[in-house]
Amino acid sequence: MMTNTGNRLTQGQFAFLPDLTDAQITAQIEYALKHNWAVGVEYTDDPHPRNTYWEMFGNPMFDLTDAAGILAEIQSCRKTFPNHYVRVTAFDSTRGWETPRMSFIVNRPTKEPGFGLARQESDGRSLRYRISSYATDRPEGERY
Repeated sequence: MMTNTGNRLTQGQFAFLPDLTDAQITAQIEYALKHNWAVGVEYTDDPHPRNTYWEMFGNPMFDLTDAAGILAEIQSCRKTFPNHYVRVTAFDSTRGWETPRMSFIVNRPTKEPGFGLARQESDGRSLRYRISSYATDRPEGERY
């Protein structure tokens, strides 16, 4: 049985593991580059599970063959947005469109507020549930 100690955001691969070190991140990037996948760095301050469109930090790195360049981009994003979620996504374009093959978080805010579950009663005995991020209680740019 897996447990989520500390109520950390669990999106992408390695979500239940402790934060990856830069050496482990480099190993994952090298794996993606070995398979000719393009790598992109993204960030957000709204980690809702349905928020799949995070902001791109720079352009996707299509022609990069050295993991050190991508790691430098990750470090730059961490420095620019220290209190945001930062993730690395690797895309495979061999079939003619970008297919995400790998995605994992490489930076988190120091305090992760979590999510709230609100129950809404509807017609008859129907119940609906809505998940909202506590981070969105404050305006963009002031969430962390």
